[in-house]
Amino acid sequence: MNSENWTPDQPIVSIKDVHKSFGDLEVLKGVTLDVMKGEVICIIGPSGSGKSTLIRCVNALNDIQSGSILVEGQEVHDPKLDKLELRQKVGMVFQQYNLFPHKTALENIMMAPVLVLKEDKDEVEKRARALVKKVRLEGKENNYPGELSGGQQQRVAIARSLAMRPDVMLFDEVTAALDPETVKEVLVTIKELAQDGMTCILVTHEMGFAREVADHIYFTDRGVIVEHGPPDTFFDAAKDPRTKEFLSQIL
Repeated sequence: MNSENWTPDQPIVSIKDVHKSFGDLEVLKGVTLDVMKGEVICIIGPSGSGKSTLIRCVNALNDIQSGSILVEGQEVHDPKLDKLELRQKVGMVFQQYNLFPHKTALENIMMAPVLVLKEDKDEVEKRARALVKKVRLEGKENNYPGELSGGQQQRVAIARSLAMRPDVMLFDEVTAALDPETVKEVLVTIKELAQDGMTCILVTHEMGFAREVADHIYFTDRGVIVEHGPPDTFFDAAKDPRTKEFLSQIL
């Protein structure tokens, strides 16, 4: 991926006037946002407002009809782009953990660097064990996904994504399917990542978490960004009636 021209004083992810449709349904109607290196951005909004679609466009899981998405200066929707290279730079964690059920937690974390990047197995194992510790799962290395709680599986999924050493992490409603006790342990893991300086873009319903962790919050509704700002301004002084109404329903 040719990003020699990119420097950290420019946005690491730059989304400009992106439009995306599924058939006749326009889901994104001209979305623009920039993310600086080390920033944590939360995207919130009602279901069907285009949040998940937007972040899936950032690592080319969805194509776009028009506009531009640059990651480290590289156009994501350039037909010549190597998507594999892009996805090494941009890790993604989904609502469903998608772990391989017949592989242990440690094996799940090691698979991509060994099979995809052809990295040395011993090196990868060292890194994977350090990541297990990072996500607070020591002692679970040899457990299979079916033996882990949802929150533990989701933390394995986060470690698996980190094993590729991405520059940016995308989180798509990663706590939506979890029970309340396990939500917190996953949010703590993400918070620590953010504190370590990882650039994070999160689609989330967890408002307390967004307020605590985000540098900037974007509220989307019907495919457009209605309002955005730092957490304090956003939560305490929202201007747009749609934002106010949304916040009044969930806070």
